[in-house]
Amino acid sequence: MNWIKKIGLHQRGIWLDILAITFGAFLMASGIGIFLVDAKVVPGGVSGLAMDVHYISAGRIPVGLVMWILNIPLFIWGVKELGRQFGTRTFVGFTMSSFFIDLLRGRIPGMNFLTLHTHPAVTSFRQTDFLFTILVGAVLLGIGLGIIFKFRGSTAGSDILAAVARKRWGIKPGTAFLFVDTVVIIITGIVIHYKNLPHEKPILALLLYALFVVFISSRIVDTIIDGFDYARSAFIISSETEKISQVILNDLSRGATALEARGLYKNEPREVLYCVVSRKEIGLLLDTVKKIDPHAFVIVNDVHEVLGEGFRPRI
Repeated sequence: MNWIKKIGLHQRGIWLDILAITFGAFLMASGIGIFLVDAKVVPGGVSGLAMDVHYISAGRIPVGLVMWILNIPLFIWGVKELGRQFGTRTFVGFTMSSFFIDLLRGRIPGMNFLTLHTHPAVTSFRQTDFLFTILVGAVLLGIGLGIIFKFRGSTAGSDILAAVARKRWGIKPGTAFLFVDTVVIIITGIVIHYKNLPHEKPILALLLYALFVVFISSRIVDTIIDGFDYARSAFIISSETEKISQVILNDLSRGATALEARGLYKNEPREVLYCVVSRKEIGLLLDTVKKIDPHAFVIVNDVHEVLGEGFRPRI
C-alpha cells in the first residue's frame, strides 16, 4: 500500500475527484473527437497540435495518441517546476481525455465499431448546419474542461505552459493561453492550406470558427468553476437594523450577520447587516428595507456559490 500513499490516493475524496475528472474527460473528448476533428476546427493547445499531426498524416495517426505523447514531457516538466499539484489528477485528466478521443473515433483495438464521428446525424449536421456542430463541440469541450478544473484536475498541455510562464516570467495565464491557442490555430491554417486538405469552409472561416470555439469553451469553463449566480448578498446600512433583521429572520427565514462599523461622515458607530438570499427573495428584501427605512443604503452583489443551511449542502 506504500505506492498508494506515495502518489496521494489515500487522501479522502480523491477517488470521487478522479471519477469526476474521468467524466469530464469523456465530455471533452466527445466535443473534440466527434464534432471538431472532422470539421477541421481546432480548439488550440496540445489537442490542436495533435489534430494537426492527424491531418498531416492523412488520418493515419490517432489524435488521442498524439495528445498523450505530447503531454508526457509537459507533464514531467510541470511536476519538476511546479510540484505535486500537477500529479495524479493531471495524469488522469490528459490520459483519459486522450483515451476517450481515440475510443469514440474507433481507434482503440477491438473497439473499432465506435466511430461516432461518422454517425449519420453528426455527418448531416456537419454538412447542413456547420455552426451548430461547432457550437455543440465547444459546449461539450467547455463543460468537460470545467468539470476537470472544478475537481482540481488538469489536462496538462497549455495549463502547464501557462503555470510555468507565470512562475518564471510573470506572464498572466490568460495571456499565455491566448498566445498558445493563436499560434496553434495559425499552424492549423497553414497545414490545411499547404496539405491541400479537403474542407467544407474557407480557411479563414475555419480559423474564425476556431477562435469562436476557444471563446465559448473558456466562458463555459469559467461559469462551471465560479458557479451560477443563483443567489444575492446584501450589505444594509441603516438606523433601523433591528427591525430589518427581524424581517429577514422571520419573514424570509434567512440568517443575517450584524457587523460593527463606524460611519466616517458623522464619525458615529453603527451596525451593518450582511445577508445572503436567493434571486427570488432579493426583490422582497429590497422592498422591505425601503418600507422600514427609505434612507437605507443597500449594496447587492451576485453570489456564485453558497455552502450551508438553506443553500447547497456541504459535502
